[in-house]
Amino acid sequence: MKHKIFWLLSILLISAMLLTACAPKEEATEAEEPAAEEAMAEEPAAEPADSGSLQIPDIEEGKFNVAVVMLSTHDDGGWSQAQYDGLQYLQENVEGVHTAYLESVAEGADSEQVFRALSRKGFDLIFGGSFGYMDSMEVVAEEFPEIGYIHISGYKSNMTNFGNMFGAMEDMKYLAGMLSGSRAKADGATKIGGMATFPIPEELRLFNAYALGVQRTCPECTVDIRWINTWHDPIIEREGADSLFDAGAHVVITGADTPASALAAAARDGVYGITYDWSGSCTLDECLTAPYWVWGPIFSEITEAVRAGTYEFGWHYFEASDGGLGLYGFMDGETPQPGIADLPAEDVQLVRDTLAQMLAGDFDRFNIFTGPITDNQGTLIIEEGKSFQYSDIDQFAPGAPGLEAEYGMYWWNENVTAELPDL
Repeated sequence: MKHKIFWLLSILLISAMLLTACAPKEEATEAEEPAAEEAMAEEPAAEPADSGSLQIPDIEEGKFNVAVVMLSTHDDGGWSQAQYDGLQYLQENVEGVHTAYLESVAEGADSEQVFRALSRKGFDLIFGGSFGYMDSMEVVAEEFPEIGYIHISGYKSNMTNFGNMFGAMEDMKYLAGMLSGSRAKADGATKIGGMATFPIPEELRLFNAYALGVQRTCPECTVDIRWINTWHDPIIEREGADSLFDAGAHVVITGADTPASALAAAARDGVYGITYDWSGSCTLDECLTAPYWVWGPIFSEITEAVRAGTYEFGWHYFEASDGGLGLYGFMDGETPQPGIADLPAEDVQLVRDTLAQMLAGDFDRFNIFTGPITDNQGTLIIEEGKSFQYSDIDQFAPGAPGLEAEYGMYWWNENVTAELPDL
């Protein structure tokens, strides 16, 4: 029965996307909490937003006004919903704050108009929730030096009122890789797949971390990466997952929003998907786990610091120990998914021990990217005992001015069978 329910949900996802293409765009300001079932059943693909048709939310006088601009809908079941949950946490836990959001805002020129409109309204702090907002935020931040701008992901900052913020999701992807390798090994399989979104440093970093995790528990396993060139599209994501399973992948992880990898696994026997971004995305038995974001504590910390005038706009990269990351089934109060139950005890314990080290601040992304690391062309990327620096992890070499990268992230780990993407 559970599988039938999720087949119906997948049909609803596709129908909603098709209908949305013909419907007027929804305008969003202050949030109402969506039910988890609604978030899964209403997943239209992100559409370009005509900023002229969006109603820019008002500020509240006497409060510190914070806005989040989202690429998809606030109930997309993934990336944007995690940001929405973080905004709700901020509203509920920090006194004197008023929050608002705008959803389905396209990257590029449309987003620049939206950031400018929010600035003219008088918002004190604006979070931009997608990589493609980076250049737009940089431009608008120069026009409004009294307003704070935080770009989630990316790599630019003006060091005064425009900063970059992201978290070490490579930690959780590394752990997910360990689980994937263990699952494949236990089932006598050696092929694992991944759906990457766009060829940016973030995606190569996350999938290299995943591949390094796979290598820990299944040295003989290989990882096939397919580029889907979308952050949120139920149809394309499902087609990508199906193509990887058709090619023999035993576990498929996604770098995009929807639970397509788990839905595709549920349509087959004995394979597994790994979802991403939102803690509520991993509900099917065939979902092995989900690396997810916990934005609330991070939004709150930044908001309070900006309001107090103590925040340093630059490159803010938080760790698992800061409370902004999770691995579904392994955090406090969570139960591991059925696909974890019969894995080798030593592999599961390795995941638990490494997670505990991460949460304690004793293991981080630099431990993951410590040599020796060899790429899939047989080239030694970094020698034993040396570690990547922040600029290497976050960029392609040679990096941005003032943030030069010696190694950069334009390489695939030795167990990845894919070719490097064209840049």
